[in-house]
Amino acid sequence: MAHLLGAESLSLEYPTKTVFDDVTLGIHEGDRIGIVGRNGDGKSSLLGMLAGTVEPDSGRVTLRGGTRVGVLDQSDDLDDSLTVAESVVGDVPEYEWASDARVRDIIDGLLRDIPWNAQISTLSGGQRRRVALAKLLTGEYEILALDEPTNHLDVEAITWLARHIKGRWTKGQGAFLVVTHDRWFLDEVCTTTWEVHDRIVEPFDGGYAAYILQRVERDRQAAAAEARRQNLARKELAWLRRGAPARTSKPKFRIDAANELIANVPEIRDKVQLQSMSMQRLGKQVVDLTDVSVSYGDREVLRDLEWKIAPGERTGILGVNGAGKSTLLSLITGTLEPTQGRVKHGKTVNVRTLTQRMDELDEHMDEPVRVVVSRLRTSYIVNAGSKSQELTPSQLLERLGFDSAQLSTPVKDLSGGQQRRLQLLLVLLDQPNVLILDEPTNDLDTDMLAAIEDLLDTWPGTLLVVSHDRYFIERVTDQQYGILDGRLRHLPGGVDEYVRLFEASDQNGPSSSSDSSRNEPGNDAVAPGLSGAELRAAEKELGAIERKLAKLNDQLKVDRNALADLDQTDYELLAEKMQEINSIEDEVAELDQRWLELADLVS
Repeated sequence: MAHLLGAESLSLEYPTKTVFDDVTLGIHEGDRIGIVGRNGDGKSSLLGMLAGTVEPDSGRVTLRGGTRVGVLDQSDDLDDSLTVAESVVGDVPEYEWASDARVRDIIDGLLRDIPWNAQISTLSGGQRRRVALAKLLTGEYEILALDEPTNHLDVEAITWLARHIKGRWTKGQGAFLVVTHDRWFLDEVCTTTWEVHDRIVEPFDGGYAAYILQRVERDRQAAAAEARRQNLARKELAWLRRGAPARTSKPKFRIDAANELIANVPEIRDKVQLQSMSMQRLGKQVVDLTDVSVSYGDREVLRDLEWKIAPGERTGILGVNGAGKSTLLSLITGTLEPTQGRVKHGKTVNVRTLTQRMDELDEHMDEPVRVVVSRLRTSYIVNAGSKSQELTPSQLLERLGFDSAQLSTPVKDLSGGQQRRLQLLLVLLDQPNVLILDEPTNDLDTDMLAAIEDLLDTWPGTLLVVSHDRYFIERVTDQQYGILDGRLRHLPGGVDEYVRLFEASDQNGPSSSSDSSRNEPGNDAVAPGLSGAELRAAEKELGAIERKLAKLNDQLKVDRNALADLDQTDYELLAEKMQEINSIEDEVAELDQRWLELADLVS
């Protein structure tokens, strides 16, 4: 693959912190790179250095001649005096951009609900984000660098963006870098993951799931190496007088070895126990919605809702912006009465909501974190399997990523992600038995999302989640419902089923609310992909590779077991057998790579 960008010996310092020290990277055509790491470790700074918007203190970034880099920052640079149309296509005549299938697809995918001739100054933050992204995607760039592109996008737009990115870069034309906390997007789009930590950038093959698998193996190897080092040190004391040399080896990472790490991992939640505990706290009735409809004036938002929320139920709620999700939550919390029908709450129900706003923190901004949490409760019960564990608020804060120094920090001085975590803790310390999370993933990095998911796994109550982060919603809930055309619909197929239903119900193009002067993109905008014959050939090759991989992995197990039975003093025979094993491992690695490429094409 052709080289597009090189970064050599990059270093970056801020007054109180060294962010990067001697980082060298390369980007090639066809690369789709996801950048992950903790908040504050330098993800956006790295993206800025590679894109040319941040100047490194030392080192250099070089581009292949003629390579153009398009950048999406977390804040847009749109001109408030322009219209949506002028911002996206500039002064290009309508007949030109309207005849371009790619431009029509972008407009239809991102701007269907935004009037084409609306002034930028009149748009909401989410609408401005969509316009800025559409403007970037319609441009001609060899490299795209996107910083949190899924912020303010709903599930439908995120799904479209993933499909667009995969179709646009599958055939090796240009490269793509993204900083995002959306793990589904990382897994769906990226072929490589860069982890930013401890002033370095560590590359991993594959998307988010593959990165986690490799990181677990890396950590296991580090722990094993440390245990081996300590054991060798003890032995060295005994063998020192005999002069016996200590020998260690560093095994090569293999996917099958990492798979063995999780082969016996139990289910993430003990559903039976959590439901039993939830019934003890709630009784049999939580909230029943019977023949419920809600109207605002002449506009009917929800109609004919029938939903009996059960103790211990963990449900994700999906719907486009304006579909009625907030209205549904208000019915459940009791802050809104239905226009028609009945909402009945159980006698012991205690509902708390983690809102998109941070109302719980407003009156505590000048107080230290320790003071805020100590007022509510002195301990919190966490359930793990058949045991319960009592944690202090400080221990809970540590579990959510706070260090001891931050306990004395005023709330106003915390980062957005830290305030979000503190907000969740305050809600949990109130001991609700029905917990509603409204877009809880905002401002959180992937490691902290994993920590919050782990905490929710032990929470024994009814959980309702509204989120555009499909990885999070699938991870913490056991079932999903979608609001489609004002009705609540169960989704046995999860988020994928919701996206299919939404797209099937929206075959007439953009919303009629768009400006009438807009040339509405039709359904003939086809995303690039494989022809029928190419698809069949790719699927056939995939099957052949899977069969070959199964045989090779079986052979590896046999050969490795046989190796242990050989005479360990016959060095020539051992070397010969190791060479055979290494040869098979190399073949497996090549087939793994080809399988990933084909799977990406046919998905």
